[in-house]
Amino acid sequence: MNNFVFYSPTEFVFGRATEMQVGALAHKHGAQKVMIVYGGGSVVRSGLLDRVKQSLQEAGIRYCEMGGVQPNPVDTKVYEGIEICRREQADLLLPVGGGSVIDTAKAIAAGVPYEGDFWDFFIGKAKVVKALKVAVVLTIPAAGSEGSGNSVITKVDTLQKLSLRVPELLRPVFSIMNPELTYTLPPFQTSCGIADMMVHIMERYFTNTQEVEISDRLCEGTLTAIIKEAYRVKQNPEDYDARANIMWCGTIAHNGTCGVGCEEDWASHFLEHEVSAIYNVTHGAGLSVIVPAWMTFMAEPNPKKIAQFANRVFGIPESEDLEEMALAGIARLKHFFRFIGLPVNFRELGIENPDIDRLSDNLHRNKGEFVGNYVKLTKQDSKEIYRLAL
Repeated sequence: MNNFVFYSPTEFVFGRATEMQVGALAHKHGAQKVMIVYGGGSVVRSGLLDRVKQSLQEAGIRYCEMGGVQPNPVDTKVYEGIEICRREQADLLLPVGGGSVIDTAKAIAAGVPYEGDFWDFFIGKAKVVKALKVAVVLTIPAAGSEGSGNSVITKVDTLQKLSLRVPELLRPVFSIMNPELTYTLPPFQTSCGIADMMVHIMERYFTNTQEVEISDRLCEGTLTAIIKEAYRVKQNPEDYDARANIMWCGTIAHNGTCGVGCEEDWASHFLEHEVSAIYNVTHGAGLSVIVPAWMTFMAEPNPKKIAQFANRVFGIPESEDLEEMALAGIARLKHFFRFIGLPVNFRELGIENPDIDRLSDNLHRNKGEFVGNYVKLTKQDSKEIYRLAL
């Protein structure tokens, strides 16, 4: 196990009707004026936005708002939010929604105190040294952004989809998590969220770091819980306990708990980011295509951890042939993804002829000569993984 620092200061407020505590929590964390950030009309139609506003009003906290954040969030909305936040002098960002809304709010929070272009943080030109506070009302369990210090934004002009990780400043101060708010999610969106949280775990699990039994078991246990609860939610979308378990799994998957002491990989996410940046597909659906292809590529040069995943998560019997075990586990994973309505190849994703050269060129332009750590991928390796996803 490697040395590590684990810092997770977020206050999680979990359960039924917890969104009515937002005003009291914002007051507790010193907010004077809140900027509410949200996406489409669902938070309006459901009455959630009105309940949030009511709670803020009852606590005597002023607010402004910005709606219209889209999936695969873009820089233009961040610039708009920075301008509104500065003009309104808000001191706490309150995204109400899922990962796209939360990531947008985090980018705004970093950009408001900064005199330059917020995109400098995403391209490594500048470091975040100050940020406004962020708090969350979560409606979509998927990205884990309610417990992480990460943000992923796409730059419209260049179609660069890049991530920023600043856990010491961008982790939310509190996150409100009411599983009942997820009852009305479309089945496909629920499934995409399940894939996203599973892959967040797998990016940490597929490591070459030795003697990380506690991390391995946390990863395996959380993955098996997600798979079990996914079957229950598919049968009954209003099963509170299944929804609750999935929602908390999404947080555990990406707040750092599962990866302490490990060298993490993240190649699958970076490979997928290029797909969703160019083709604007749902991130979780892109991952359900890319990850089995990445695992298939790894089954020959580095099968050990993938074989362990096959055995401990999907019950593949142990064998001396680790590659065979790995491939059997990948087949089970693809079967599970298909069962919950997700694609497992480009054609099923709706991309008949992906531009593999462009995808790979963009990936290595953004991430360098080598990508990932489980096996460091060259440009030719990346092309082969994209081909395995055809």
